Amino acid sequence: MAKASVEDMELRRACASAIASAGAKEEVVFSIRVAKGRGIFEKLGRLAKPRVIALTSKNSTRGDQDRAFLRVLKYSTGGVLEPAKLYKLKHLSKVEVVSNDTTGCTFILGFDNLRNHTVAPPQWTMRNIDDRNRFFLSVLNICKELFGRLPKVVGIDIVEMALWAKENTPTVTNEVSSDNGPTAEVPVMREIKVTVEKDLVSQAEEEDMESLLDTYVLGVGEADAFSERMKRELHALEAANVHSLMESEFLIEEVLQGLEAARGCVDDMDEWLRIFNTKLRHMREDIASIESRNNKLEMQSVNNKALMEELDKLLERLRIPSEFAASLTGGSFEESRMLKNVEACEWLAGAIRSIEVPNLDPSYTNMRAVREKRAELEKLKTTFVNRASEFLRHYFSSLVDFMISDKSYFSQRGQLKRPDHADLRYKCRTYARLLQHLKSLDRSSLGPLRKAYCQSLNLLLRREAREFANELRASTKASRNPTVWLEGSTGGSQAPNSADTSTVSEAYAKMLTIFIPLLVDESSFFAHFMCFEVPALVPNGGPAINKKGAKDRDDDDDDLGIMDPDGNDMKPDNGTSELGTLNEALQELLDGIQEDFYAVVDWAYKIDPLRCISMHGITERYLSGQKADAAGFVRKLLHDLESKISVQFGRFVDEACHQIERNERNIRQMGVLSYIPRFATLAARMEQYIQGQSRELVDKAYTKLVSTMFTTLEKIAQSGDPKGADIVLLENYAAFQNSLYDLANVVPTLAKFYHQASEAYEQACTRHIGGIITGQFSRLFEFHRRIEELSFTITPEEIPFQLGLSKSELRKVVKTSLSGIDKSINAMYRRLQRNLTSEELLPSLWDKCKKEFLEKYDSFVQTVMRIYGNENIPSVDEMRELLSSL
Repeated sequence: MAKASVEDMELRRACASAIASAGAKEEVVFSIRVAKGRGIFEKLGRLAKPRVIALTSKNSTRGDQDRAFLRVLKYSTGGVLEPAKLYKLKHLSKVEVVSNDTTGCTFILGFDNLRNHTVAPPQWTMRNIDDRNRFFLSVLNICKELFGRLPKVVGIDIVEMALWAKENTPTVTNEVSSDNGPTAEVPVMREIKVTVEKDLVSQAEEEDMESLLDTYVLGVGEADAFSERMKRELHALEAANVHSLMESEFLIEEVLQGLEAARGCVDDMDEWLRIFNTKLRHMREDIASIESRNNKLEMQSVNNKALMEELDKLLERLRIPSEFAASLTGGSFEESRMLKNVEACEWLAGAIRSIEVPNLDPSYTNMRAVREKRAELEKLKTTFVNRASEFLRHYFSSLVDFMISDKSYFSQRGQLKRPDHADLRYKCRTYARLLQHLKSLDRSSLGPLRKAYCQSLNLLLRREAREFANELRASTKASRNPTVWLEGSTGGSQAPNSADTSTVSEAYAKMLTIFIPLLVDESSFFAHFMCFEVPALVPNGGPAINKKGAKDRDDDDDDLGIMDPDGNDMKPDNGTSELGTLNEALQELLDGIQEDFYAVVDWAYKIDPLRCISMHGITERYLSGQKADAAGFVRKLLHDLESKISVQFGRFVDEACHQIERNERNIRQMGVLSYIPRFATLAARMEQYIQGQSRELVDKAYTKLVSTMFTTLEKIAQSGDPKGADIVLLENYAAFQNSLYDLANVVPTLAKFYHQASEAYEQACTRHIGGIITGQFSRLFEFHRRIEELSFTITPEEIPFQLGLSKSELRKVVKTSLSGIDKSINAMYRRLQRNLTSEELLPSLWDKCKKEFLEKYDSFVQTVMRIYGNENIPSVDEMRELLSSL
């Protein structure tokens, strides 16, 4: 074996440091680098992982045997060794070289204490055969010295490994300190003794054999001489043998006579042995027969004893304790006796299970005693379930009747009473375990019980909601706001005054704050109490329902503490879905309570229809606070309330649209229509009422109202005087923009209609101003239009020669149209001012008029200069100065 290199010493020190850092006090005996892999992963393309195997020993402090370990170390991300696996060498049972590896460097270590035998053990690969043999010899020597045994070695030639060990004696370097300098490494030769399952020739025996062979000198030289020598010795030996035979003839005669006498004795002995053998054979047969009968009797005794034990166990199973029978057939269901009733239920359920397959051997199921006992247990079960169901139905009804008969539980005049079901739930929890056992005994018995509970509690909830809603409406003081906002017949352009109706929204919010958490709690309690196997309706740690802490119940209020017969908490099985049955039961439990919520919504709508906006936002906030898998009826109730509020607000919007459309009847309307400024006031009020997610509701109302306003405005403008149609449009669109300027900056929907009104205003201004300019200078611009039309058909040089377009006609038109231009412009201003009711629009309209006139006149001048050359007509600058002076 090669000498241990400096690299091996460094590796051993690194291993010792890593093991010490892990808190283990072990001495590293041997360490070597290997590659770890699993055959199937390497076929899949995964690379083997570099590892280091270290053999360590630990001296025992208690005086018992020393311990040896095989540690596997891996490289961390920084290239530092750290412990990964630890195996005890005393459990090493096999060392097997993998046959698939032609190099012989891959092997498997088998340990007899590994639990997971389904996973293939890792394969370790050495760099070469020398490293493998060094590792094997170290492991075998340690196992032999410490444990006195060797693991099974598979796939290795023992003789070959022994020869290798003979030739390779390792050198261990010890550090020796020098007085005059640093430490020096002194090689020390240590012989390794090879030990396998069967030891080969020991060293002492081998030395004796060598000395024995050395004492005999064969004298082998030339082959012919040696052959002659052997022949001479053979002849001498044969001669000596013949001579000795001849001398001992009389001795041979005596020997033959003795042999003959001995032969007779042997024959007599053979005869006696035959007789004895026959007798012994008969005795063996008798003994075998006796043993057979004895074994059968012993087996029969054992079987009878086992049968008696089994029958005793079966009888113990079939026995019905008298105290349980009394509780099941005629015991009381009072609270003080519930513990005994629950124990009787647990025993009954266990007894029924114990006589069913697989708890009972199938061979017993058809025994008459088992069949009779099963029928008796079924009769007990039926009797108990009927008695318990009848008691619980009457108990639920009596609890609710007692609460309904006591008026102090409900809201009264001048006093709002928050419903409190803590006492009711406390009393019901007394029978929660009983319900759980009823479900395990007879699942169908829960249906009538759930129905009875729902019917009884529904009366209580509806009474509480009705009394609370009536007192809430009676105690809320609010003046009614007008429902007619946009009616033109009310006179004036100002919207009617509105009083503060915030108390209406607060009343609706209080109704939800009190009853929505109550209904969620009742739904959750009902699901747990009646043993529905559904996910929790109100998850622990879920978000609060509102910011005011409306969810003021105890977090553990719905945890009934139900235990199964084995003592485990009964939690819903998510895999079993009873949500459909639960929602049907909740519908029956809470049905009818929605009418009182609807009554509050209708009452609020009559006082102030705009409060539908804030109520919609409040409802949406509660709806978003509910989980998708929460109490189904509560979510449905909130959705219905949201739809109800939307319908009521839609009625208000439709009525407002009808009020706008009634303006069409007054055909002679001029100036700003009354609903334009009133809508601005209405929109401002609606923005004040927006809460939460009600923006979409308000935006839809804006869209419908403004669309109706614009459509009605167009119809009024078309049905009136054609000359004043554009004036009506531009005045009303301008009023719309002025009244909604601030809101349009913050409301995107109103901003869209603001831009639409702005475009319509510009179009109406353009049409109105164009008509005034064309009417005042009709001949001038009509002449220009005819020139433009001919420009598309003939060349510019031919136009002056056309009929009515000569230069003389041009001069005549210019003289007629522009003579007294200041009077014409003043007349145009008066026409612009004549039908305009909004005086504040006149300056801007006059500026637009002058700009439009100058653009038309500039186009006319350019056309004349292009067609007729230099004609004596006023320039554009002169015309601009003239307009500025007026």
